[in-house]
Amino acid sequence: MATFRKRKNKGSIPFPKSLRSHKAPMYPAQLEDADGAPIVRPRRSRGIYLLPNAFTTAALFCGFYAIVMAMNLKFDHASIAIFVAMVLDSLDGRVARMTNTQSEFGAQYDSLSDMVSFGAAPALVVYEWSLRGMGKLGWLAAFVYCVGGALRLARFNTNIAVVDKRYFQGLPSPAAAALVAGFIWLMDDLRFAGTDLSWASWVITLYAGITMVTNVPFYSFKDINFRKPVPFIAALLVVVALVAISSDPSKVLFGLFVLYGVSGYIVYAWRKIKGKPVSIVQTEHEEK
Repeated sequence: MATFRKRKNKGSIPFPKSLRSHKAPMYPAQLEDADGAPIVRPRRSRGIYLLPNAFTTAALFCGFYAIVMAMNLKFDHASIAIFVAMVLDSLDGRVARMTNTQSEFGAQYDSLSDMVSFGAAPALVVYEWSLRGMGKLGWLAAFVYCVGGALRLARFNTNIAVVDKRYFQGLPSPAAAALVAGFIWLMDDLRFAGTDLSWASWVITLYAGITMVTNVPFYSFKDINFRKPVPFIAALLVVVALVAISSDPSKVLFGLFVLYGVSGYIVYAWRKIKGKPVSIVQTEHEEK
């Protein structure tokens, strides 16, 4: 008896084995641009750069160390730690630019570190050293400084593409911290008790806190190109500055930052004389 082969349905199309699963595909369809070329989505790196963030962490450690030393009544150690944090804070950004390791994480981490080292730490140190005995006036002055540092950092981060790069808008938070910590360091070296200088500390703390949120321009030194050759006298001036600072650090550093702390108002007065519109307090929103 003859056998017949079973006829195949001509309308049936073989289904690939790889697509016979009833599960949904793991990845969405490949996106294409206007020319039909596939769009490759770059993978976001979840790592962080170690070198610049190590400097930022060291600056944060110095700010925390200053608070601990103030609680232990070692105010000279606390003041020196704030100055060391200033040096480290000035290095992390430069190291990131030199090594091409800038990142949004590093910028945000640096702002948080600055808030601790130059916002909370100086306020708590000066409160423990001198303002505690003034009661409500004392801790309110420390709070004005602390919130001034927070507002200063927030405005700097949002207006970084708006303001003139040659000038800071308001007193920089490291310089404000140097005014407060430098005063404490100097008076401690001269064997003055903080309780005897309560009003002086109160005035300096308020001045530093309020000046941080003003619109007064302070020279930023960002237009100085350290890669260009300089006259020989510049090297000699650097040596003289280092010798002067090492001879009596507390007096020289505090004097330098006092001069810088009032320089903004001198620039403001000069602009007023020249007829350039400058307001001490920003009253209008600045648009890019």
